[in-house]
Amino acid sequence: MPSLSTDIVLHWLPIREEYKLVQQKLRKMRPDILLKIKEEVKKTIRRWFPTSERWESTNVCRLQGFNKASPKDNFSLPYIDTLVDNTAGYSLFSFIDGFSGYNQIKMHPKDMEKTTFVTMWGTFCNKVMSFRLKNAGATYQRAMVTLFHDMMHKGIEVYVNDMITKSLTKKEHVQVLRKLFLRLRKFQLKLNLAKCTFRAMSGKLLGFVVREKGIKIYLDKVRVIQELPSLRTQKEVRDFLGR
Repeated sequence: MPSLSTDIVLHWLPIREEYKLVQQKLRKMRPDILLKIKEEVKKTIRRWFPTSERWESTNVCRLQGFNKASPKDNFSLPYIDTLVDNTAGYSLFSFIDGFSGYNQIKMHPKDMEKTTFVTMWGTFCNKVMSFRLKNAGATYQRAMVTLFHDMMHKGIEVYVNDMITKSLTKKEHVQVLRKLFLRLRKFQLKLNLAKCTFRAMSGKLLGFVVREKGIKIYLDKVRVIQELPSLRTQKEVRDFLGR
């Protein structure tokens, strides 16, 4: 699968000096789990992400608690309320989702080995950015700002791998979509058509429903909160606040 050019973006994995690399050992697992791992490895290699076999590496090193060892990337994500406010009030919307968006960004070659993991079927490391990495969202948003900086807050809003086009007329909507598609084609950014919705009069956006008349609460989100069990311990309260 094509990836975004490394001239635009690469994902780095800096680590704090106080953390040391340790050798990873093969974990014991049930045979049925091992077969599932084998199928996942075969699938990801066939689709060109996220793993690549490193035959030359016999003494594999990996970080314990990698996300804890990595400093936070302070590149800011858009404020959700501002993005929702900027989107509501238009007549037509298209909600566009990037296909395996995080996997369209390559790892920096020097940092690939930091993602190494060992299986019974071989030793692998990530060639591309994984969704689970601490700063993956910031890296993706930085790339999107680079690609669409001249279009954002006009006919297009972008939140990580979600793109929203908005317009007041059908003609304007076609023009905005054409401009977006030309930019996507230029940089070979692929879409997940199964998750895309075009020319809708309303739609879900980051927990809200946006439409011409304004913003509407997404009832499923409210229902989740209403049906939460009563909080009984300090830990449960902290977990709730953390959401």
